Amino acid sequence: MEKQYENVPLHEGERVDDLLTQNLHIIQSPEVFSFSMDAVLLGQFASIPARGRVLDLCTGNGVIPLLLSTRTKASIEGVEIQERLADMAQRSITMNRLQDRIKIHTADLKTFHETAGHGMYDAVTVNPPYTALTGSEIKANRHEAIARHEIHCTLEDVVQACGRLVKQGGKVSMVHRPHRLADILTLMRQYKIEPKRVRFVHPRAGMEANMVLVEGLRDGKPEMRILPPLIVYNEQGEYCEEIMTIYYGKSAR
Repeated sequence: MEKQYENVPLHEGERVDDLLTQNLHIIQSPEVFSFSMDAVLLGQFASIPARGRVLDLCTGNGVIPLLLSTRTKASIEGVEIQERLADMAQRSITMNRLQDRIKIHTADLKTFHETAGHGMYDAVTVNPPYTALTGSEIKANRHEAIARHEIHCTLEDVVQACGRLVKQGGKVSMVHRPHRLADILTLMRQYKIEPKRVRFVHPRAGMEANMVLVEGLRDGKPEMRILPPLIVYNEQGEYCEEIMTIYYGKSAR
């Protein structure tokens, strides 16, 4: 028998998780790729206008649109190519009674501009697949494989889509792996997104970064800032103060 939560149907194997301290809930399943810290950090890092239109590409189960809804009154849209994940995202939005502010499109980011139009969004965020295809690492679980590997879109496809969809003077924010940073910056400039802010995320002080947050400005002038590093764990193996604040609010301690 199909379960329900807040009058929203839950399919077999799905669960409802709390989303940080924002009094939000999200539908997840062990059968598909669940959100992780990179999405949460992107949701906090991205420069989002108070009003206007915001787009999240590769939205998955909708975690970033949900997080952004706590930071802005803008209209928020998400694009996800996997029907199952897009359906989970839409049901999470209904569960949180945010249907009037967030809309999910089941679509391919490579062609989304054909229906959405060029330069229609004030800000675009994206947490894309990180790994280029080699044919050896792809997992048996296709949902996870598509989320992790460049099966449906390459890094260039993602940056090109951002360049098409964001308006002049709009911002594009991305989270990725540091070893792809040179490619990201090169592609941003190729598609007229001038890199403006870069922040590296390190598991612990003294360790190499394992994530990078990048933000660019459509048709911006050259000038890039390297922000202070974000350290995830302290010497005691606990979240550092900034991570605690991002996850649990200023009263976390």
